[in-house]
Amino acid sequence: MFGRFTHADQEICAYSNMGVSITYAELDRSSRNFAAYLQKSLGLRQGERVALMMPNLLQYPVALFGVLRAGLVVVNINPQYTAAELEHQLKDSGAVAIVVLENFEQTLQKVLDKNPPLSLTVITTEVGDMFSPVKRLLTNTVVKHIKKMVPKWTIGGITPFNVALRVGHQQDLDEVPLGHNDLAFLQYTGGTTGVAKAAALTHGSLVANVQQMTAWMARDLVDGKEVFVCPLPLYHVYALTFSLVFMKLGARTVLVTNPRDMHAYIQDLKRYPFTIIIGVNTLYRALLDAPGFADVDTGALKVTSAGGMAVQRVVAERWKKRTGVTIIEGYGMTEASPIVIANTLDTEEWTGAIGIPIPSTQALILDESDNELAAGEVGEICVRGPQVMQGYWNCPEETSKVFTADGWLRTGDMGFMDERGYFTLTDRKKDMIIVSGFKVFPNQIEDIVALHPGVAEVVAIGVQDDRSGELVKIVVVKRDPALTEQVLLAHCRQHMTSYKMPRIVEFRSEPLPKSNLGKILRRELRDGAAAALVP
Repeated sequence: MFGRFTHADQEICAYSNMGVSITYAELDRSSRNFAAYLQKSLGLRQGERVALMMPNLLQYPVALFGVLRAGLVVVNINPQYTAAELEHQLKDSGAVAIVVLENFEQTLQKVLDKNPPLSLTVITTEVGDMFSPVKRLLTNTVVKHIKKMVPKWTIGGITPFNVALRVGHQQDLDEVPLGHNDLAFLQYTGGTTGVAKAAALTHGSLVANVQQMTAWMARDLVDGKEVFVCPLPLYHVYALTFSLVFMKLGARTVLVTNPRDMHAYIQDLKRYPFTIIIGVNTLYRALLDAPGFADVDTGALKVTSAGGMAVQRVVAERWKKRTGVTIIEGYGMTEASPIVIANTLDTEEWTGAIGIPIPSTQALILDESDNELAAGEVGEICVRGPQVMQGYWNCPEETSKVFTADGWLRTGDMGFMDERGYFTLTDRKKDMIIVSGFKVFPNQIEDIVALHPGVAEVVAIGVQDDRSGELVKIVVVKRDPALTEQVLLAHCRQHMTSYKMPRIVEFRSEPLPKSNLGKILRRELRDGAAAALVP
């Protein structure tokens, strides 16, 4: 299954990061060596779990494919997690080893110090470990001693990543027969809404989604010629699956380590004639607002994909005007590997729809009693397809809650299907605001507010109210310092009915809280608003 490369015998560039590239052949050799080390030096057996805790670096695909080639299971971990979040995932997954960037070793140390019995082999890496010797030394020195990005840590018995590769080079690799039902990833989800659960994704479900998306997107793509810019972290399933799709096409994947460093990100865009780019709404807006983006040549761009959160009209229109390419919005969830619905590549203009089901995928709208709703009626989006997970790891009760009796996966997202079969996402079920019995979808409010040129960022949340149950509150970061509440509300009155109108406006000077993917953390703001109401 995954880990075997059709381009391994070619000197085609596979991944680039910070100006350094590795070919498919080099990726094949390095991942083979890492797999051999896991099998022979660590004695890991098929099905055991290995955690990866690092941002987009060349080490990531090497470690990822090494784990899979050894017949093991990848546990992707957000390196920004707190010690408590990391502890939960390590214990819940039963990980026996972890590959961690040393910048985050201090967090791991806290977990290990708190849990002395926790048996975990630690393989540590530094930012520049896959670079040439001179650049590696310079990069690691700057990161550690000049920028001081590595907090002090002390963990005994660790193995440096490059040592593991050298040792594995001297060892044989046992080929592991893998089938569609063999587990490939434990991909955690739900961490922003409760205790994180792991979606059990098999080799079959990932292969299915890669094949589905390859068929969906390959219209204008040329094997071995595309350049894919990946600013989203590979530990997130959206970026992970897209990277696998474009690897299948022999593309060069440009890994952006920190897209919030807009200067470095734009330098990457200038360095490579990119043909494909993915992102979320907030990241596209940040690019459009960055002065240096005006100098980026987008003449080779063929595909712009967006997911993770709704794309706002103003962002879609600005992107099309700047690049000439439409943002193709899609929809998915971790539990479905992740893509289930998407717009077609020939979409000319932003419509607000998330598209139609991709090949071999079914989707419908169900009410709270699991009855199918007619076109135009809002309910919960439910899906079926070969890309859907087996269930949640060690959570049979949670698994039973998320599937209907006849096997439809409940997405937890509200939306509707029009007469053409196109789906539109309204909002997360749990984010819906109920005002005097009327349903208000935050995405719709945010889209209208964001149209005002004086707004840089906005999020809409519901706050408790004795009379109406809930009120709409908007939290706004200004683009124009002169913007007032009165002006903004006058703008809203032109575009929305009275019950949808924001009743509370809060201006903030700092950017809104976001996940590492760039999604605004609505729950964090909602919880803060609720706490403020407690006397």
